[in-house]
Amino acid sequence: MAQPESAEQRRRSLRPLRRVFPYIGSYRGLVLGAMVSLILAAVTTLALPLAVRRMIDHGFSHSDTTLVSNYFTMLLAMAAMLALASAGRYYFVITLGERVVSDLRRDVFSHLTTLSPSFFDRVQSGEIVSRLAADTTQIKSAVGATASVALRNIILGFGALAMMVVTSPKLSGLVIAAIPLVIVPLVAFGRSVRGRSRAAQDMLAAANAYAGEQIGAVRTLQSFTNEGLVTSRFRAAVEAAFNAARASILARAMLTFVAIFIIFASVVAVLWFGSRDVLTGAMTPGTLGQFLLYSVFAAGALGALSEVWGELSQAAGAAERLTELLEEEPGIKASAHPKPLPVPARGEIAFDHVSFAYPASPNRSALHDLSFAVRPGETVAIVGPSGAGKSTVFSLIQRFYDVAGGAIAVDGIDVREADPQTLRARMAIVPQEVTIFAATVRDNIAFGRPDATDTEIEAAARAAQAEEFILRLERGYDTQVGERGVTLSGGQRQRIAIARAILRDAPILLLDEATSALDAASETLVQEALSTLMRARTTLVIAHRLATVLEADRILVMDEGRIVEEGTHRSLVIKGGLYAELARLQFDAGAGILEGAAE
Repeated sequence: MAQPESAEQRRRSLRPLRRVFPYIGSYRGLVLGAMVSLILAAVTTLALPLAVRRMIDHGFSHSDTTLVSNYFTMLLAMAAMLALASAGRYYFVITLGERVVSDLRRDVFSHLTTLSPSFFDRVQSGEIVSRLAADTTQIKSAVGATASVALRNIILGFGALAMMVVTSPKLSGLVIAAIPLVIVPLVAFGRSVRGRSRAAQDMLAAANAYAGEQIGAVRTLQSFTNEGLVTSRFRAAVEAAFNAARASILARAMLTFVAIFIIFASVVAVLWFGSRDVLTGAMTPGTLGQFLLYSVFAAGALGALSEVWGELSQAAGAAERLTELLEEEPGIKASAHPKPLPVPARGEIAFDHVSFAYPASPNRSALHDLSFAVRPGETVAIVGPSGAGKSTVFSLIQRFYDVAGGAIAVDGIDVREADPQTLRARMAIVPQEVTIFAATVRDNIAFGRPDATDTEIEAAARAAQAEEFILRLERGYDTQVGERGVTLSGGQRQRIAIARAILRDAPILLLDEATSALDAASETLVQEALSTLMRARTTLVIAHRLATVLEADRILVMDEGRIVEEGTHRSLVIKGGLYAELARLQFDAGAGILEGAAE
């Protein structure tokens, strides 16, 4: 996903942060509160040296204890004002940072849900989660703290420089002459920091992606006793992330050293020249003290900016990675004027000379000139060896990908001209690899139709022969099933998926090995439920176990992306082709089934 940096991006290292500006602009009240607090704190700070000068020149010189007391009282009041402004700044900017990052996470996640499967075919989910978590945290730090520190020091720095010029134009020239010596390394090292920060974040994302993958498959990992192997690989990934982070830290450390040394060297020079003026009477001690405080304020502000620049550069790297996600265009989206599907739905499906290759393997065709039609209410089974293209047919019907050639129509409308969500709303699927969420049984079934009532959910569970095991769970329908349904057996997970499809009540039903994980007794019960469900619906069934498709109206036999045979079970067995060979392998050398088919 990472794209090479353009020349312009290298020149303008903070440019990706512009993507965050619209989010900040949505909360003008918080921004205004932060700015008022920042300005008030800066003005109060800049007023302190004036009070110090007058106290030194007038209070101490005349030994006026009342005047000194009044000045200290004023300093205490200014300290209270500074504390109040600082507290307000903290509240407004931290709240703004949290609000902006919440909105950013929401928008990135919302956008991710619209991306096509082809995007997720090439990007690890762990890396995406890392961007949602680690990168948004970097931006929260930048918006919520770093940016406010930067603004405070910019205001303070320029204000201090202005007051230095007012106090002593001669000495100000020495400090101002040193500013370019600070700005040049600031910009130069900032580019390096951003590039190194981006590399560190990419390395960390890769490590997180690997960890997520292994944790998700921990049972397989332990079954093959590969704890040492995956640990060593993760250690290597973490070490690579550490080395990249250390390079970024080193660049920031060098930036900080150069900036602070030059700044405070100029302060020392100012103090030396100023002390000579005091000795000759050209400047009062109070004025030198005032100028010295302002120069320290300016030096501190510029020194802080050197550190802040590194942090902002790091946040810019995170913003760039998030921007890549937000700018990723869905491969499948509705046209500007989608054609409406007919109402009521008929459930008609037609493939017309369809050819297709997955984007990840463009040179290897998954389907070749595939044509078939499914009539409303018909049950059609698709069988064939692994890799024949059966699951690809399901993906294309749902328009997860667009065909390379030919056309697919549902109810007479080309799927490319229909709204994808409207199209998919007419389908219910029971996949081979069932997805169960870390939620309750009720929530998992309701995923098929979120607005369903409890009565409808329970009726769907009974129809899928799932209620008998659900009621045995500790809290029945409200039992938490764990991540990926880890507390359920394979058959139980599949029956929940079937209940989900029953609840959806869609006119087109897609069954991908819907009974593959069931024992013999459960399979019989679920087949009865599915038979009832399939009667009023167009049904496509993918099956490796041919016993599940004996009653299909038609069977399509696929091999290498083509339909090589078509017919009923009986006619295909008599034909003696690929289907007959598959039947011989599954049905006890084909004896009973083949004999029955030949009668």
